[in-house]
Amino acid sequence: MSTTGTEAAKHDAPCGCADACHAGDMPQEMPDEELLYDLADLFKVFADTTRIKILYALMGKELSVGDIAELIGATQSAVSHQLRTLKQAHLVKFQRDGKNVIYSLSDDHVYTMIAQGMTHICE
Repeated sequence: MSTTGTEAAKHDAPCGCADACHAGDMPQEMPDEELLYDLADLFKVFADTTRIKILYALMGKELSVGDIAELIGATQSAVSHQLRTLKQAHLVKFQRDGKNVIYSLSDDHVYTMIAQGMTHICE
C-alpha cells in the first residue's frame, strides 16, 4: 500500500510519537507508555499559577527576571525558582545580555498551549 506525503510525514514525526502528535487526526493506536508519561509531566508544569503567570508574561516579549517579578508581583527568587522548572521542561529559553539574562518562550507551541488554554476556559 502506498502512502501520500502527508501520511508518510505523520508516521515520521521527529518526536517519535507518530499519529498521536497531529491534532484533528484520530490516533490509530495508543502511544507508548514513556511518551504518555512525558506528556503527563509536561502538563504538570502548567499546574502552578506562578509558572502560568510567567509564561503569560512572556507571550510575545522577552523579559529579565526582574521585569518578570515586577510584572507578576513575585520576588526575583520565586521567579528564578520557577524559571528553572520551565527551562527543564523546555518551555522557556534564555540568552545573556551582559549581566542580565533575558527569557522568552521556547517556541510557538508554548504560546499556542497558553492561548488555547485561555480560549478553553473562557468559553
